[in-house]
Amino acid sequence: MPDIDNKGPWHRPPERSSSKTAFVIWLVLLFAMCFGVWKLSELFPGQLSSDLNRANLIWLLFLLAVISAGVVRTGRRNLGELTRNVAIWLGLAAVLIVGFSYRTELENVALRVRSELIPGYGLTTTPGELVLSASEDGHFYTVSEANGVRVRFLIDTGASDTVLSPADAQRLGIDVKALDYSRVYGTANGMGRGAPFTLDSLHVGPIELSNVPVSINQAEMGSSLLGMSFLKRLQSFEVQDRRLYLRWR
Repeated sequence: MPDIDNKGPWHRPPERSSSKTAFVIWLVLLFAMCFGVWKLSELFPGQLSSDLNRANLIWLLFLLAVISAGVVRTGRRNLGELTRNVAIWLGLAAVLIVGFSYRTELENVALRVRSELIPGYGLTTTPGELVLSASEDGHFYTVSEANGVRVRFLIDTGASDTVLSPADAQRLGIDVKALDYSRVYGTANGMGRGAPFTLDSLHVGPIELSNVPVSINQAEMGSSLLGMSFLKRLQSFEVQDRRLYLRWR
């Protein structure tokens, strides 16, 4: 009679674990990565000179270590599985290294996409030039900062002044009820009144202005306006192919 296996029909003979081999490979690859970064820093001096660049690099190395730790988790593996995991890890490492190397270009792509999806955020293509995309209604808007507070402006070449809506003025901490609405001007809806005011600072993307005279409208508005009082302080501005180019130097 054949021998009866007392361990049951589901018993499988033990397989040799490759965890020790995987751990050694993991250490070797991590060492090779760190060595490669060190040699690259020698070949390209100054690339890791800032604290931000060093922090980004440390984060990437930590992320690689965490991802690759899956290679050494305990369990029974064959050589094919181990090779596949190493290949996946190397592929991820290559993607992260390329992303880190071209981070500036990728940031520019992201900014360009954002400027198209959210026209109020401009794109600096060349030094001294800000490009804004037209919105769906054909107008140009910019999300800027007035006295450190974000304000959405409509750029209006037909307006002589830069005008804050009452709602935006209140967000800046201005008591609109205490203002003297002594300024009278014509609008598309008839005559309007505004109160003179001076902003300590106005940031339109990289454009920084100080002591900016504005008017605070007495009536409610759909959006604050950036008029010719702002545009005249620039070197030039022009519209081409649904894009507004603001140049200040």
